[in-house]
Amino acid sequence: MRAAVLALILALGGCASTPTHIDDVCAVFNQKGGWFNNWYKAAKRSEKEFGVPVAILMATIYKESGFQADARPPRTKLLGFIPWKRPSSAYGYPQALDGTWDWYRRETGHGGADRDDFGDAVHFVGWYHYQSHVRNGIARNDAYHLYLAYYAGHGGYARGTWKSRPYMKRSAQRAQDMATRYAVQMERCGR
Repeated sequence: MRAAVLALILALGGCASTPTHIDDVCAVFNQKGGWFNNWYKAAKRSEKEFGVPVAILMATIYKESGFQADARPPRTKLLGFIPWKRPSSAYGYPQALDGTWDWYRRETGHGGADRDDFGDAVHFVGWYHYQSHVRNGIARNDAYHLYLAYYAGHGGYARGTWKSRPYMKRSAQRAQDMATRYAVQMERCGR
């Protein structure tokens, strides 16, 4: 009986843990049970539904949270040292804001979706990138511009707010570089 309980605890702990070696998408999937695990299956389902490649979905989550389920922006400091408010409501794997997450849940009918659930998060990222495609005409395989729209929001992207913000362009370039790297890795690793 104790062995069964211990095995269950270890299995559940493995599901909730943050993967290490996140620069290697094959390692990420392998740490979450291999090519037939829930993470890979969820990413492939999102790719199939929204037409956004797994490498871009995974690169977006990599850039946003480093695959940490409970990621949040750091708190600001009051008087330089007292922990204070967070600068936004961003949370979870996708670092989705409260309002954007609520919009996603309403639009998709996924009312019980959670930002700290990888399957829900990767579905959200695919859905959001698809919205960027529909609203702003961004190709679904254009990691750079999809990430700019993710970072700036659909309206901000359309207004071109990112054009005068070098840090946004650097972030988008890092997301594109990681998506390219992940795509190459996925061709090599055993699936």
